[in-house]
Amino acid sequence: MAKPKVAFYWCASCGGCEEAVVDLNEDLLKVADAVDIVLWPVALDFKRKDIEALGDGEIAVSFINGAVRLEEQEEMVKLLREKSKLVVAFGACAHLGGIPGLGNFWTRDTIFQRLYKEVPTVDNPEGITPQEKTAVDGGELTLPEFYDTVKTLDQTIPVDYYLPGCPPPPDLILNAVNAILAGELPEKGAVLAPDKALCDTCPRKETKPEKLLIKEIKRPWQIKIDPEKCFLEQGIICLGPATRSGCGETCIKANQPCRGCFGPVDGVVDQGAKALSMIASILGLEDEEKMTDEEVKELINGIADPAGTFYRFSLPASLLRRKRMEMK
Repeated sequence: MAKPKVAFYWCASCGGCEEAVVDLNEDLLKVADAVDIVLWPVALDFKRKDIEALGDGEIAVSFINGAVRLEEQEEMVKLLREKSKLVVAFGACAHLGGIPGLGNFWTRDTIFQRLYKEVPTVDNPEGITPQEKTAVDGGELTLPEFYDTVKTLDQTIPVDYYLPGCPPPPDLILNAVNAILAGELPEKGAVLAPDKALCDTCPRKETKPEKLLIKEIKRPWQIKIDPEKCFLEQGIICLGPATRSGCGETCIKANQPCRGCFGPVDGVVDQGAKALSMIASILGLEDEEKMTDEEVKELINGIADPAGTFYRFSLPASLLRRKRMEMK
């Protein structure tokens, strides 16, 4: 009996999701024994033509990580969608847009201007930027188009399931692979992680006071963090209340607050707005205390980079999606 065919593909991301697959350790051998890996560019030498030669739906499942930023990435994910029975958005960038999605606060032109002309370490007196087509002796060289807007995977192709995280933890990856092989997956469209907030599983939840008020925003490097106490009680922004659990509380156990990479629980349309609402509701003083306008402004200004803080992983998937700019 032929083994089910599986593909892994990497779009706009850091490569951590590829490392997460390797982090299966000896379980990776079990996976490799149970399936026929037909595409994994980071580890094996497959070509686009190998995928084009397959029949439609011949791949059992494609795990695609990374947001869609380039024309080539869009072409490849559309090809994999055509050739796959199932597509899994693998990791925060495919799921929500991820950190590459913060590029949506700028345009292609402003990004190129900064990257190739303004950065102090760049030596580019002629102001050359990447071109999609360049004439050379004997022919023409091409590069894929760099899109203005970073997209999530499901804004580009239909997605069957989502594995959240930056990167997804090995236990969730293995659970997903086993569920696919056994045909025991939930309803399509599901996020393959618990549908509860991280605060519900946080080892510090018992230290969170019933009435929580933040009188001063602090950043992790500014104080000695108490490893037993709720981050919010210490004045440190933690997105645990607005983020799905299932990560194993990795950041919390490393004495760092949650940054939101698992995305929201079911039913939340905009994770950043949910987090912002949560923080806004606990900023301030006791009821009997009054704040001046200047004190309110100072307290709010304590939030460094609000857009990057609350939409660190989810801007392309949010109601905002991108900053509105004049488009060319």
